[in-house]
Amino acid sequence: MISETIIKNLRKIMADKQLTQATMARYADTSASQFSKILNGAVQLSLEQLSNLATNLSMREIDLITYPEIYVSKEETHVEDSVEVVLQMRLTKDKRNQVLSLVFGDNDIEILNK
Repeated sequence: MISETIIKNLRKIMADKQLTQATMARYADTSASQFSKILNGAVQLSLEQLSNLATNLSMREIDLITYPEIYVSKEETHVEDSVEVVLQMRLTKDKRNQVLSLVFGDNDIEILNK
């Protein structure tokens, strides 16, 4: 269940960052006893508390759910369509012209003249 995952991750974050329950309660804008109940599963963590925790931990809400992994959207991983290719060949002049014509088509004369 998602709430169990979040609670488990909050415990990991507390351990990793060496934070106390009192500090986490302050970050969530709740009392220490209420935060203890959240960690024990007796009380549900609200979205506002989750958001407050994320803000105060300098994290995104989604990263509290996926911790220790960081969520990366497809848009962030989008690779540009253009790719840089470097190819070095030693050719005779006539072969060079044939290769350039093959690579650049009719535009090879324009490129060679620049």
